[in-house]
Amino acid sequence: MYVAGLVIPVPEDRMEAYRLWAENGAKIFRDYGCLEIVECWEDFVPDGKQTDFRRAVAAQPGEKIVFTWQVWPDKESFWAAEEAMHKDARMDNAGEPPFDARRLILGCFSPVFAMGRE
Repeated sequence: MYVAGLVIPVPEDRMEAYRLWAENGAKIFRDYGCLEIVECWEDFVPDGKQTDFRRAVAAQPGEKIVFTWQVWPDKESFWAAEEAMHKDARMDNAGEPPFDARRLILGCFSPVFAMGRE
């Protein structure tokens, strides 16, 4: 298992546009072997004393935090998909993301423990 995680600031009034954009993108990701995608809209994101999700993405007033992760079979599958998707014309037609993509955070992780998965 390999996990790609993102933290994204999205304008509050663009929630439905984001959901549709993510849903359409997930179809493409699935075609390239992604096992699972979870898209989470901010419900409780407290301000931290030193850092927090908002500061990490330079969230502006009126923006909500999206926390999302993708589960891939392995690291090789993820990177092969990344390369192939950049050549897939469907990605060009996916439309502009409903957020400032320059401020999203992406990180890829190899799990050291998982509960509820084989």
